[in-house]
Amino acid sequence: MDNFSLRGLGIALITPFNQDKSIDFKSLGNLIERNIAAGVDYLVVLGTTGEAATLSSAERIQVAEFVKERNAGRVPLVLGLGGNCTHSLVEEIKAAPLDGFSAILSVAPFYNKPSQEGLFLHFSAVAEASPLPVILYNVPGRTGVNIKAETTLRLARACSNIIGIKEASGDIAQVEAIIKERPKGFHVISGDDALAFPYICIGAEGVISVVGNAYPSSFGTLVREALVGNLEIARSLQHRFDAVYRYLFIDGNPSGIKCLLYAMGLIENELRLPLSPCASNTAQLIRCAMEIMGDD
Repeated sequence: MDNFSLRGLGIALITPFNQDKSIDFKSLGNLIERNIAAGVDYLVVLGTTGEAATLSSAERIQVAEFVKERNAGRVPLVLGLGGNCTHSLVEEIKAAPLDGFSAILSVAPFYNKPSQEGLFLHFSAVAEASPLPVILYNVPGRTGVNIKAETTLRLARACSNIIGIKEASGDIAQVEAIIKERPKGFHVISGDDALAFPYICIGAEGVISVVGNAYPSSFGTLVREALVGNLEIARSLQHRFDAVYRYLFIDGNPSGIKCLLYAMGLIENELRLPLSPCASNTAQLIRCAMEIMGDD
């Protein structure tokens, strides 16, 4: 889609599995329809929440093609493409079926723990290889390395097709520094559901959400009301989500959101190792949070 904007609510789609661990395309299709009907602004395919790391190359292509076909151009799509070998990632981007997608989301290289210069060179190569706009993804709790504000800003100024960053460092000072110094047109979006509201209050454009898989309408309202300055309404919804924020990530992501969607009757509670379902006490807390939330 032309003029793609990161403003609003993006959903980090889960990948549902059947009991035999095969991909449950029926449930995935139902989730896509549910999200689009709720008015989400865009969908993110094959990110962390989508368990892309446990899918084969063939399965990743199947999921991408399925989502693209089911979406049928109704909302913009973002495709997760990341890795810790720059050369391999560049080749994957060049070969990827990107028709029908509006941007790619690329996570910082994990495990290698590159320097800030290494991160700059890595993402510069990704930007050069990609025919689509690139969204940086900073999640140091998973990758072991933080993309510092100065590196993000350097990339934003040097690479015209790097259009934004999904910030999940949890460092509000870092996020504020990016927002303050960013070039025109560069978007900052929250990678943490609980921080979406405060980040929007300091100038971020929205969130790529996990909890939105379960509550696309309510969480979308929170985001949009915050964006237009209706802070009392957004704050009230933020408080309503408190228990969900508190319990959903105790046993990690996407274990928590799959537990919640299972309790809602939308998917099987299946993950692929090394991920596993939530512990029984966590599952009980998530069910309590669901009761507090009520219907979406």
